[in-house]
Amino acid sequence: MEINRSAPAVASSEIEVAAPPEVAWGALTDFERWPHWNLDVKSLSIDGPVAVGTQFKWKTGPLSITSTLQEVERPRAVGWTGKALGIKAVHAWRLEPRNGGTLVHTEESWEGPIPRLLPGRMQKTLQDGLDAAMPHLKAEAERRSRA
Repeated sequence: MEINRSAPAVASSEIEVAAPPEVAWGALTDFERWPHWNLDVKSLSIDGPVAVGTQFKWKTGPLSITSTLQEVERPRAVGWTGKALGIKAVHAWRLEPRNGGTLVHTEESWEGPIPRLLPGRMQKTLQDGLDAAMPHLKAEAERRSRA
């Protein structure tokens, strides 16, 4: 799955995780547990299995978002689209084996009226959000790997 690289706001982040890809994948795709390890996610509910077409609803900060899984390739890739406040988001994740662990790479694009009007602010908000989530995912995957 590809993000829209020409969108007004585009960001990416990556981190090395000391856990195998299957474990990192498990942490990332255990959606209903996100509020336990990702401090920005207030609540989340998913309407089915981790499969293409499944929707999940979640709240982050003041936003309520409905996302739809568009790509599911265990344990290497997952991606979804979502909408909130007229912002159309495309979010892709890639997990690669690296040095006995996993390199987790994520990228996201935002389109819509608000990103077009405030591209600098939206770019910073998006980048800050991706960068803030990665250490929490790393900690959760490594905790699961030790358990």
